[in-house]
Amino acid sequence: MRVLVVENDRVTLLGQIGAALDEAGAELDICRPHAGDPLPAGESGHDAIVVMGGPQNALDDESHAYLPALTALMRRFGEADKSVLGVCLGSQLLARAYGAANHIGTAPEFGWCTIALTGDGAGDPVLSAAAGAFPIFQWHSDTFSLPEGAVRLATNDAAQNQAFRLGRAIYGTQFHFEANREVVEEWVRIFPDHIAGLAPGWLERRAALAAESGPTAEATGLALARAWVATIKAAEARRVA
Repeated sequence: MRVLVVENDRVTLLGQIGAALDEAGAELDICRPHAGDPLPAGESGHDAIVVMGGPQNALDDESHAYLPALTALMRRFGEADKSVLGVCLGSQLLARAYGAANHIGTAPEFGWCTIALTGDGAGDPVLSAAAGAFPIFQWHSDTFSLPEGAVRLATNDAAQNQAFRLGRAIYGTQFHFEANREVVEEWVRIFPDHIAGLAPGWLERRAALAAESGPTAEATGLALARAWVATIKAAEARRVA
């Protein structure tokens, strides 16, 4: 299993997603186009693609000229029936790739927030790995409309489209299900001033919040990551058969 991981920031921590990929023995190719790495020309060299978050918005082509190529690459993976995962910015880029609208600065969330599955989510092969409602980490300002043909899998009051699926295994999650407590603490270490301005008082309360929500969020994140990795294995099994 060879997986392309696209990082859109200098601080990208795979957390629970990385743990699930490691369990599966996946070979990871890390691409950092924000730092000048060239994107692959196509999908043929990989079984799946993961596109992570970043501080830019999904329409920021002027400052990040690689974004149109990245959205096109995500769509190529999807059209080849290969597993696709977009997390936070990655989900916004995935929505863009399939013709949906990006809404900039309209849905700020930070910290452990509660997400609820939709009826479709409760029956979905990946999202059904989570409880009907669960805490998970959020850090975003933007949101998006659903692409045509997409199925909404999870929602909350701040952002209606928290998770969606297209086709068999094309998934976008607005929430950071990779973010275990170690990932969150690393973000705190690197971005304390930004977080303090974004969520006044959160840093002082984070130990209590982490104790309250962290264990469930971590278990949920790992369960979701394993379920998504299973979609890669399922495609491999079909090809062999």
